[in-house]
Amino acid sequence: MAGADERVDATAAALRGVNGYWRALDADDIRRGEHRTMVGSMWDDIGRLQFEFLRAQGLEPHHRLLDVGCGALRGGVHFVRYLEPGRYCGLDANASLIEAGRHELVGAGLADRGARLAAEGDFNVEVFGERFEMAIAVSLVTHLYANHIQTCLSRVAQSLAPGGRFYVTFFEAPRAAHLAPITHAPGEITTHYANDPFHQSFDELATLGARAGLRATHIGDFGHPRGQRMAVFHAD
Repeated sequence: MAGADERVDATAAALRGVNGYWRALDADDIRRGEHRTMVGSMWDDIGRLQFEFLRAQGLEPHHRLLDVGCGALRGGVHFVRYLEPGRYCGLDANASLIEAGRHELVGAGLADRGARLAAEGDFNVEVFGERFEMAIAVSLVTHLYANHIQTCLSRVAQSLAPGGRFYVTFFEAPRAAHLAPITHAPGEITTHYANDPFHQSFDELATLGARAGLRATHIGDFGHPRGQRMAVFHAD
């Protein structure tokens, strides 16, 4: 059976080319705030966007929330402040970004809110031993091959409470197997079918979700400043 280090290595291999995402930050890097650039910048805008979006979708303080690919808690800081203590769980394959997230919580005066953070590869969400009413992954599947997306959806599906929902952002293609590059507006990000950053059609994501026992609904534009769209996977 693969150990935790092997699981992290597997996910690391998928992330090495992603804008330096797998770089190991040291304490000085974190103090300088370099983690905010590593996770794509737009720290305040995208952090608040995902928080306000989930609130509009019915997130309540007593809900348990799983943040997959939480990075340095760009959105997590808002969720930890809003949710009841111990209700936020964040997972990321880069252990140094998890440490940066802890640093952000301290700076925001939220260190005592019981946020549970784990550096785990291969989307090992069962490490938390929870059933979540809501889960979210922002700017994650945009950097993953289809087999890694399938692993993510399958693992999260096993950790959702009955009726739970998993919200996932993606760069949308107009059809399945769209091989030509797409430049998305706003943001002017160019995506690819077989290279990072990736695009998929909604139907392709829905098929992966169905294999994991999840029913997908297309939400589409939710105001992302780089043109990502939103889909939600339901645990029926």
